[in-house]
Amino acid sequence: MTRLTLSRALNEGLRRSLENDPKVMIMGEDVGKLGGVFRVTDGLQKDLGEHRVVDTPLAESGIVGTAIGLAMRGYRPVCEIQFDGFVYPATDQIVSQLAKMRYRSKGKVALPVVIRIPFGGGIGAVEHHSESPEVFFAHTAGLRVVACADPADAYAMIQLAIASDDPVIFFEPKRRYWDKAEVDTAAPLSAALPLDQARTVHPGNDVTLLSYGPLVRTCLEAALAADADGRSVEVIDLRSLSPLDMATVSASVARTGRCVIAHEAPVYAGLGAEIAARVTEQCFYSLEAPVLRVGGFAIPYPSARLEEHYLPDLDRILDAVDRTFAY
Repeated sequence: MTRLTLSRALNEGLRRSLENDPKVMIMGEDVGKLGGVFRVTDGLQKDLGEHRVVDTPLAESGIVGTAIGLAMRGYRPVCEIQFDGFVYPATDQIVSQLAKMRYRSKGKVALPVVIRIPFGGGIGAVEHHSESPEVFFAHTAGLRVVACADPADAYAMIQLAIASDDPVIFFEPKRRYWDKAEVDTAAPLSAALPLDQARTVHPGNDVTLLSYGPLVRTCLEAALAADADGRSVEVIDLRSLSPLDMATVSASVARTGRCVIAHEAPVYAGLGAEIAARVTEQCFYSLEAPVLRVGGFAIPYPSARLEEHYLPDLDRILDAVDRTFAY
């Protein structure tokens, strides 16, 4: 076991994929010589060459369009979108081409493209650098959408995403890049949790708390605080946002009778709304209270001085947990 930051765990996962398959390549803005804004690709171009880790122009649509062409020729490109808010110029390529090619070809053409997107707030940055656009891609049929939450999971998930024959939108919680944890870099990939399966990070009996990406740690802290008050909170890291692992979610809610969903994205029409609808449909007779959501507000991402009021924190999550017991 090695203690790594989430950023370094992703770096090690990318390195292993590059070394194991000569068709894997990385492309993006400043991913080579600089090693990426968050240093996720640090040292990879130096060790594996400029033909495997490619510095591109500042053109997200061109990056993804080129990756689609490479994938059609048998490569497994990994694209980095430097910040979440910069993905929008590439949306046409992602939605119109990447997501539809396999369906359009009746399954004959696979596009194993991974698009890495650092997402979420908490780093004191402005709009276009702190957004949570995951619901756009979860709504788009033909894409796998996943979000890692800790170093150990990030290490395995990036390798599983690259190995997938489906296009994968891979969200990385940028404010967790410097979180450290033990990572078993010697473990075989076959031992990893499947990419589309949720995981229980804290068992509990009274209420189910669902989250993903940057808020998983916050939800875990909330569960530990609730334990001190005598409330047992089960925290589930969804991991896969499309498809959703509803079997794990429904089994938990059927047992606890209560459900709270937390994400950084605005609550209005967010991913939490879809999950709440499904939980209500599948667990209606088990629910002791309405499914509650905690998230950002329906405004553009605020200035750094206001983001602590915008982002869901331990108090807002615990307040929602408390409200489920008022029914």
